[in-house]
Amino acid sequence: MRKHLLMFSILAVITALISGPAARSLDAQSSGAPQFRVDPSWPLELPNNWIFGSITGVHVDARQNVWVTHLPETLTEEELGLVQKPPLGECCQAAPTVVVFDQQGKLVNSFGDGSQDVSQWPRNPHGIFVDHNDFVWVGTHMHHRVMKFTREGKLVLTIGTFDKNAGSNDTTLMGGPAGIWVDSKTNEAFIADGYRNRRVIVFDGATGKYLRHWGAYGKQPDDTQKNANDPNTPNQQFSTVHGIIGSRDGKIYVADRRGNRIQEFDQSGKFLREKIIAPNTRASGSAFAFAFSPDPNQTYLHMADGTNHKVWNLRRSDLEIVGSFGHGGRRVGEMLRPHGMAADGKGNIYVGEASTGRRVQRFLLSK
Repeated sequence: MRKHLLMFSILAVITALISGPAARSLDAQSSGAPQFRVDPSWPLELPNNWIFGSITGVHVDARQNVWVTHLPETLTEEELGLVQKPPLGECCQAAPTVVVFDQQGKLVNSFGDGSQDVSQWPRNPHGIFVDHNDFVWVGTHMHHRVMKFTREGKLVLTIGTFDKNAGSNDTTLMGGPAGIWVDSKTNEAFIADGYRNRRVIVFDGATGKYLRHWGAYGKQPDDTQKNANDPNTPNQQFSTVHGIIGSRDGKIYVADRRGNRIQEFDQSGKFLREKIIAPNTRASGSAFAFAFSPDPNQTYLHMADGTNHKVWNLRRSDLEIVGSFGHGGRRVGEMLRPHGMAADGKGNIYVGEASTGRRVQRFLLSK
């Protein structure tokens, strides 16, 4: 009897290993797909009783510093107890809208605390990118501007006009810019102009001069067309142009958030292909933000999915999904509304959570 029980136990363990997470891990390893594990020690505690609101942008610069934008206005009176009059308690107050960490998770810089004139700081920031000349680009989606700063936070260029929008074919005004990528070879700034407008628009990175724009499938955007409700019928116009990134081989990847898709273009705006991700995702959609693997060929494209609360891993050569990590929740390693994302030179991924997630986590490349 004991022998039978022992054999049954051994078989049960083997079955669990074959069919459970261990087996899935082995499958991922055999396919060469990257795997990640959370780093619970990153970042370190913020100083000054600072607290984050919804995280809207994450970027890793050439120095491997991690830049983060958030929305202080999403914090509640209870969360901002220190600055109430009279104070509700000893904690907390909103962190500046732009915060920078080093690789150890220590705060090294910040700017945009709201004390400046609204024309000089990134109110309601959304998306961040540090270019090859060390300029910091920040989108302000609710107020239709893209703002270019020095690393210290001095404003040097503004594209668009505060609270003004004229549609997807206007060449001077923006309409809910959400993401930025700047090409180091041409110094062209590619902007995902997509909360109000439905396009990618390109400007000269030094002067802000308009260069070109395009909509879904590389066509002229049409703001009058309604989105299709059928997940099996791709929209002919962008739904929410949310994330954008450029590869070393000259490709531009656009995250059409509510369209549940990635569209790939060349830098002139010629459409190359698309990939639908989680097509039955309703409301806010699946395609939020991107990061590349750090190898010379940028073999993998990672995509944050803020509705399904995970990160998808795709093979860039054919845009096939090779894995994913994360699921909804507030515990370490879980995610709630992953919204901004970036990768460092070692392939580690930084995920910023919006809505009530309000944190940044680091996921270490383990395979």
